[in-house]
Amino acid sequence: MKKILIIEDDQIVANIYRNKLAVEGYQTETVPDGETGLKMLGTFKPQVVILDLILPGISGVDVIKEIRSEAEFAKLPIVVFSNTYLTNLIQDAWRAGANKCLAKSNCTPKDMVDLVRNLIGDSGAIPQSLPAVAEVVAAKPVALAVENDAAFQADLRQTFIENLPTTLYSLRSGMQSLIKAENEMARLKQVYELYRQVHALNGNAGIAGLVQIAHMSSAFEALLKEVYEKPKNINASSIRTIAAAVDFIGLLFEKGTLPDKQDLPVTKILVVDDEAISRRAIVYALEKARLKSVNVEDPQQALALLTENEFDLVFLDVDMPNMTGYELCAKLRALPQHKKTPVVFVTSLNDFDNRTSSTMAGGTDFIAKPFLFIELTVKALIHVLRGRLQATQFNRD
Repeated sequence: MKKILIIEDDQIVANIYRNKLAVEGYQTETVPDGETGLKMLGTFKPQVVILDLILPGISGVDVIKEIRSEAEFAKLPIVVFSNTYLTNLIQDAWRAGANKCLAKSNCTPKDMVDLVRNLIGDSGAIPQSLPAVAEVVAAKPVALAVENDAAFQADLRQTFIENLPTTLYSLRSGMQSLIKAENEMARLKQVYELYRQVHALNGNAGIAGLVQIAHMSSAFEALLKEVYEKPKNINASSIRTIAAAVDFIGLLFEKGTLPDKQDLPVTKILVVDDEAISRRAIVYALEKARLKSVNVEDPQQALALLTENEFDLVFLDVDMPNMTGYELCAKLRALPQHKKTPVVFVTSLNDFDNRTSSTMAGGTDFIAKPFLFIELTVKALIHVLRGRLQATQFNRD
């Protein structure tokens, strides 16, 4: 029987993959950290190692390096879970010797089984202890597999949904503790706690097939990791974005768990900024979430585009020649197709708390320059996915 070692500190995720692999005929062990995983490697001698890159103690990247330093395991297939927004971490994993990188936000247990089979050249492992199931599988392999996987994921989704109130309470409590934190150490502690909670949420939502929740929590996790590792970025703007993300995840919990709400929306976003570097930064941040955009430097050109086209979201610089962002926002609000289009003002951090002008002009939200790429990504996802939920609800009504 082929052996699989899973190194994953989220026991819910680890147990789901272990049970699925066991049903498919693999002897599977799980451990919660890299140090324990490295100790078990020599005695268990797995054919594949599956590990999360975000682990307590020794990081997933360091675990890969340790495995590859042993001649016996130089060619051992290593599959890693990561967050698609943590590109530097993924690159480190490739350099260390990972064979495959999977995103937790969209990897299902079936995907993992198929990958394991491919890596070890196993055409289809069948549990020796379940001969009756083996006979059925031999008779109707494709139909039964599809039916079983669909039922399995539906059960996971139901369990996930039942736990949502507890998850949301924990996230909101953590957010309140962050807001009330009186010093940097206390803020860092609360950011880390939120990060661990969202990391688990990302994996669980991905397994349950809740794509929008997984995608949103994936970006949110990356933002929390960024501000934790660079505490100087914990400011009024990033805290506001973190709070907005927690609130929006609550909305997704309430309205975004139905099967017909799992597709990610195709969007059209307008970016208006007279500074080329700033425009490029915004477009880059949007591309991280696979959000398409049009960018212009001239407010008059932007107004013409807004008059002739519908956009799902607009980013506006405040200080621009000939027409300020506030003035452009007031004009676009007069257009029937953009009365409710979300408008995010991009302003300097020093002016961030002065919201009167932007609110009077019809602005929806704010983000401070210089911004973190991932903060703007999170901000965009909140507005785009909220727009999709509202449109779906409107169509239902």
